Formats: sequence, C-alpha cells, structure tokens
Amino acid sequence: MSQNIVITGTNRGIGLELVKQYMQAGHKVWALCRQPSSELQNSGATIIENIDLSSNNFTEIIKEKLAAVSIDLLINNAGILHSETLAEINYQTIEQQFQVNSIAPLKVSEALLPNLKEGSKIALVSSRMGSIADNTSGGLYGYRMSKAALNAAGQSLAQDLKSQGISVAILHPGFVQTDMVNHQGDISAETAASRLKSVIEDLTLENSGSFWHSNGTELPW
Repeated sequence: MSQNIVITGTNRGIGLELVKQYMQAGHKVWALCRQPSSELQNSGATIIENIDLSSNNFTEIIKEKLAAVSIDLLINNAGILHSETLAEINYQTIEQQFQVNSIAPLKVSEALLPNLKEGSKIALVSSRMGSIADNTSGGLYGYRMSKAALNAAGQSLAQDLKSQGISVAILHPGFVQTDMVNHQGDISAETAASRLKSVIEDLTLENSGSFWHSNGTELPW
C-alpha cells in the first residue's frame, strides 16, 4: 500500500537514497532540502526547497506546503558534522550542530504533529556517537553532544506519542560513505538507506523509543 513519506536532508547522501528507494517502492515522497541536486530533481519526489534548519521560519514553510498531507512516515534525516577537539573548541559550530541535529528535528516533528495519525511513524537519524556508553575516543564535542540530545528528544517523543498510536525510532545508519565523512565509511549510502528502511518497517509501539543500528542491533545509551 502506498504511503505518504516526508524526509528532510534529501539533496544527497542517505537522504537522497531514502527518497529514491521509497519512490521505487511506489510511495509518495515529499523531499525537504535547502537546494535540490539534479539527482533529487530527477527522483520524481515532490520537492520542498529553501528549508534551512538553522533558520527560525522553516516550520512555517513546511506547515504551509504540507497542510493537506496525511503523513505515514516522517524521517528526520538532515544533520551536520563539525570536528571540535578539546585543544580547538569552537562553540559557534557546537551551537550550530545543536540547532540542526537536535532542535530542528524536534521542531519538524512538532510542526507536523497535526499531519500524523494513529499508526504513523517518526524516524530520527541519529548516530552511535550520541551514545555515552559507547564513547571511548573523545573529541567531536558538538556532534556527540547534539546527537545525545537528539536521542533524549526521541525517547521523550516516543513516550508522549504512544497514547496517540505514533511510534518513534532512533537510528544509527552505520559508518556511511558520504560527503560528511569524506566518503571514508564502510557501507554505501544505498546500503544504509536499505537497512534503515528495514528497521523502520519493524518499528512498532512495543519497541518505540529504542536506539537501533541499521544492522538491526540495539545500541547502548
């Protein structure tokens, strides 16, 4: 059965692959991005551009553009990565990562709550770098902190939305060969997207709020 799917951060990488794979599966996809790539333009998805998650007015745009859309699946995929070390702390980039990686997904989810219904799902693309228990190498302060905050938001969303029949997945895509990591990952964006789709399909109210690796294993907080 065709579903209505909304995905953020879709001009490249994992987001673009999610768009392509959901479109190929016969679903209707609304792709949110700042500026669409040629690949995204050729995907067949409905594109909502000029969505800058670091701005203050993007929620008004998505509310207007999606006002009539009943959403089955909302995937908060957009994110940014800066590499701070203790020797070179940059609080501006840390704040930017909190804005895009932590606060924006909550804003998107809250703005589109009227479009969700019983049985709808929200997926938050996080990172195992947001795991405190798994941190054995330090560094990457803004990214780690912002993803840990996203995980906390996801768990709260799962608890608050359970009574409405809406489930929430917190997902680590794997070490993916994208521009974000200079293509140094060990799996392709295509593989990551396929795995994420499988985990999302297995999402229920019973396992809502869990923190999953895309390979299906549960990650520590």
